[in-house]
Formats: sequence, structure tokens, C-alpha cells
Amino acid sequence: MQTLITRDAIRPLPIQDLVSEIENGLLAKVASISPKFLYDPLGSHLFTAITFLPEYYPSNIEKSILNQYQNEIASAIGENTTLIDLGAGNCQKAESLFGLLKPSTYIAIDFSVEYLNEALFKLQGHYPQITMNAIGMDFSQELKIPNTVPLSKRIFFYPGSSIGNFSASEAQTLLTRIKSQAGDGGLLIGVDLMKEDTVLKNAYDDPLKVTAAFNLNILRSVNSLIHSNFDVRQFRHLVKINHQENRVELYLEAQEDLIVSWPGNARPVKKGELIHTENSHKYTIDSMNKLLNKSGFKSIQVWTDPKQYFAVMYAQ
Repeated sequence: MQTLITRDAIRPLPIQDLVSEIENGLLAKVASISPKFLYDPLGSHLFTAITFLPEYYPSNIEKSILNQYQNEIASAIGENTTLIDLGAGNCQKAESLFGLLKPSTYIAIDFSVEYLNEALFKLQGHYPQITMNAIGMDFSQELKIPNTVPLSKRIFFYPGSSIGNFSASEAQTLLTRIKSQAGDGGLLIGVDLMKEDTVLKNAYDDPLKVTAAFNLNILRSVNSLIHSNFDVRQFRHLVKINHQENRVELYLEAQEDLIVSWPGNARPVKKGELIHTENSHKYTIDSMNKLLNKSGFKSIQVWTDPKQYFAVMYAQ
């Protein structure tokens, strides 16, 4: 079994940097918390549960596209690759490609390295022929693949429409970084396409309230990092659809007047005040093609479902 690389061994994330980022967001005129803090160990498990919900269409449709067009995708990418999984989570999406792409090396990257190591330990036992490593990294800030990872045939895998969490300029920055480190490989990416409000509302505010629990858990994640006194019972999950920006926005709405405090600082929060936690931008195939072109990718192949709810794209 291969040795797992821990977050501290590669791209360390100083706790003070995380604390400062959270504080700056909470003290801003419009309070916000970065969506990366959604993915503590509990949040990661909750998101996995979300992907099983029938209302959460991205996972089901992306899976169906990968299954339907697997031969075309395999032909475009080739075999014996180094598969670099961005935001790997439980690694199951990447695992579904192992039989198709037959990677020689699998690099799983995620912010929540504890959850990642747990998933990769199980995965390695099923695929002893694949060299596997876990890297704890906040690739939204910096993407740096270690020199020990082969440069040839690097295939970056960024599924689940997570690119939508970034603004257009942020997305272009990340995609440019990916292109610069892909060598002669490329990027296999899942992209959520704009659609009617009812489908989006159900996907981000499901009847079982799993997404609500996922969003509210970010407060517990913040409490553990900055020792604040957030009480999830004082907030509710709120979803807005911003047509001007083509995105779904997630918030936590205060249900009463309160004061959030943590060592050295505090912020009053009025009833009805919102804390922004996530954006999920939606694209058209044309707008995503243009974004990939601006980021340095020239050759782009697209596969989608009949309703064009979702697209899988391979860019080189």
C-alpha cells in the first residue's frame, strides 16, 4: 500500500491564515464565509448524502453522461494516465473512471484531508496496482502539483460543477493554473448549465433538508476553527437565484438579533441579516467554451444530456 501524504507534509495551511480569512469575512459589511469551510469531516459526509438525493440532478446526470459516452471519453483521454482529482471528497467519482482510463497514478486533492485519507485508505485496498496519494490543499488559493508527480499524461478531473463556486475571473485563474500544469494532458470537467428556477430550487433546498444541514454545519466548522459561539438554531438555510449573474446563492439567515463573538472580536447580527456561504454559477456551453479558451485550452470536446442540464467537457 502506498504512503498517504498528509496536508502538513504538502502545501501546509497555517491555522492563522484560516482564522484571518474567516474573521475578514465575518467583519465585512455583508458577512460571508468561504464555501471551502463547508467541507469539514461532517460537511463532507453531508455533501455525499446530498449527491444521493433525487432532487440533486448534477450527480445523477453527470454519472449518466460519463456512462453513455465512456468510449468517446476514453478515446479522447487515453490510458495509463496520472489522474489528478480536484476536490476528491470520497473519491467515488474518480473511482468510476478507473476501469475506463486505467490510470497508473491517482492523486486525490481536497481541503478536508482527514476525510480524504479515510476514503483513500479504503480505495487503495481495492486497486493495489495504482499508485495513490492524498494531498491536503486549498487549490482555490494556489494549485501546485509536486514535482514527484509525473508531468506526462496528467489528467485533471474536476467533476460536479464545482467550478461554479468561483466568479468568472476566479474560475479563469484556476483553469489557467490547471492548464499550466497539465503538460501534454488535459482537463475533464463537469459543468452545470442554466435551467428553470424550480429545478434549481429543489436541488439546493431539498425536502429532506439535507442541504440545509450541510449549509448550517459551516457554522460549527467555523466554531471549531476560531472558537466562536455560533448557534445553528439561530439561523435558517436560504436559497436565492440571481438571474443577472446566472447563479444560485446560498445564505444563512439570522432568526433573531444576536451577537457572534470569538476571542478578540465580535459582530452583532440583526434578525433577517444574511451570511453568504456559497455561489453556484451556471453556464451555457458557449460561455464555458469561451472561458476555457481564455484560460489557454484550445481543443474542447463536449458531452451533454438530452435536456442540456449538465455538460462534461474535455479540454486540452
